[in-house]
Amino acid sequence: MLVGLPPLTWAQDASIPGEVAAAHPTLEHISVDWLLDGDANGDGRVSVRFRVEGSSAWRAGLDLVHVPAGSHEGFSWAHRHSGSLFGLSPDTRYEIELTLSDPDGGDASRVIMAKTRAVPTVATDARLIQVTPSDAPHIISAAEPGDVIVLAPGTYESIYIRQSGEPERPIVIRGSDAASVVVEGEVRMDGQSHVWIESLSVRGQIKFNNAEGIVIRGCRIDAVGPTGDGIVSFGSGSTDGYFADNIIIGPNRWAEESLGVNGDNKGDGIVLTGPGNVIEHNLIRGFRDCISILEGDAAHNQISIDILNNDLDVCVDDGIEADFAMGNVRVMRNRLTNAFIGLSSQPSLGGPTWFIRNVMFNILFQAFKPQRGSVGDRWIHNTFVKSGDALSVYTTTPWSHAYFRNNLMIGGVGGTEYNGYSNGSGEVLAIATLDTATSDFDYDGYGSIGTGRFSGRFGATRFDSIEALRSMTSEQHAVAVDLSAFAADIAFPEDGFPAKVAPDLRLKAGNAVDSGEALGVLNESFEGQAPDLGAYELGQPLPEYGPRSGTRVCGNGVLESGEECDDGNTIWGDGCDATCMNEGVGEVESPDAGQGGETDAESADIRALFPDARDSDASSSDNDAGGATQRISGGCGCTVGSSAPGGGLIVAAIFMLVCRLRRIWA
Repeated sequence: MLVGLPPLTWAQDASIPGEVAAAHPTLEHISVDWLLDGDANGDGRVSVRFRVEGSSAWRAGLDLVHVPAGSHEGFSWAHRHSGSLFGLSPDTRYEIELTLSDPDGGDASRVIMAKTRAVPTVATDARLIQVTPSDAPHIISAAEPGDVIVLAPGTYESIYIRQSGEPERPIVIRGSDAASVVVEGEVRMDGQSHVWIESLSVRGQIKFNNAEGIVIRGCRIDAVGPTGDGIVSFGSGSTDGYFADNIIIGPNRWAEESLGVNGDNKGDGIVLTGPGNVIEHNLIRGFRDCISILEGDAAHNQISIDILNNDLDVCVDDGIEADFAMGNVRVMRNRLTNAFIGLSSQPSLGGPTWFIRNVMFNILFQAFKPQRGSVGDRWIHNTFVKSGDALSVYTTTPWSHAYFRNNLMIGGVGGTEYNGYSNGSGEVLAIATLDTATSDFDYDGYGSIGTGRFSGRFGATRFDSIEALRSMTSEQHAVAVDLSAFAADIAFPEDGFPAKVAPDLRLKAGNAVDSGEALGVLNESFEGQAPDLGAYELGQPLPEYGPRSGTRVCGNGVLESGEECDDGNTIWGDGCDATCMNEGVGEVESPDAGQGGETDAESADIRALFPDARDSDASSSDNDAGGATQRISGGCGCTVGSSAPGGGLIVAAIFMLVCRLRRIWA
């Protein structure tokens, strides 16, 4: 007989801590994962505190999130505690203390060191090489680590970089002036590392499959190429890249026929896969998905990614597509205006996937899309105003382990159908498939403008008043809000067309003020009795969205270098187009009109230069809930009319294959 062994339930419920990792830190965040066995009842807790190395003052971080082991959509993830350190400084080394406590046993502590990345800065002793359009190809082909190649004003053919820099000695291709240094074609650097592209105007795309340490900063990209993409990285994607302060203009219009995954649209503003990437302070307009990481087999190690402070407009499918996030993807402080879907997490693979202090206005279908059984989404301090249902998730597949706090979510009249997708009748909540047993919602504000009711469905629970929502669901501290919550006079976007200008959604005194829950580093600067709801704390200035000061911005009402006009908006058809160029009389053609695909010779040249590009690209697709559609899209702007079963499907398959090849070699 065996004696002295603990009961089986103890062995299952006690925590057995494993290794700790802090992989791929970014400029202002560190991702932490502590592997775990046991803790079957999930009651273990990991508290966090951190300090700058050498400092005596500790700061409390957020507790790590318990992530049960799981598998979904062909991917699996380990049992662990996982989370992010927020509010850090670049190029700083931190001491991080983790304390695991479990009532069933297995208490432990760990101390690790991790350092944030520095803002990319060229060494003061870098070798500067001046080039012109005539000698640029030869000089760029001979570039060495540490070279800064400065392009004089003029028009350049496509640029191909076939060699790598080094971590402290990048190869930098820089325009002397972004408005007057124009690349007609593409900039390509597949398989390279530590190559920086700065201050260029590119009429095409910038692409870098299977790359590391890439920087693209201060560029103007007009995505007039055949795929309509702006910044692109497929294959193993991009590792630890930095993509900031760019203006990226796509080919799509704000029109109903453009909407959705099967709409008449093409191109993504920034689309990539891989870990450690930072996408911040970009102005992106006129794309299918304005920012997207990849999904399915095309997704590779999508962890520790920052998508911050971007200004997004006219995103005719998803504003930000954070699909197949694999842990600590952080979508924070972005402003989205005129999008079919706001923020997509289709699905999150275990999480945590963070959506914090984002602002959305005139979202037509869903503000949040956790379709395909998303697991581990965390929605904190977001604000949105849209027609139809407020917080709505139209899917038959349950989504689980969701956490919602301090959000301000307003829907209302104007519910209709766009391209076969209905956005509801103005319910404040329409989340019937939420797994309420694993999810935690509270301290959120909801409203429905013009409907005269406060009703909805939270999991299996129907409610018809704010009192019923509080008493029948976990939203015990929810509040009812309307447009009077905002200091500005906000016109409700009952009709999604024409495109709207981003309003100021800062608060004034009312139900949304002092109604949130204190969440440590995420809202520790609040004033008053408690944090306010939504993205903005009362009295605090607006974040800086899009390119930071010094970068030309179309739509600010100031005529700047490289602009033919600036009428204070970014609306097509009013004489000054969305790229601040004068429009002709009559119908305005889309920016890609008349642009053909590459020739066979050009395609052969690219294959010779980048042999690893052959199997490295993949087009993405969505699975939006909705009604029947009229097109089949290959994710590259190619469309096929619906057909009867049989031979028509074969034709469609061949056409989709051609469409995919166009995107691979484009």
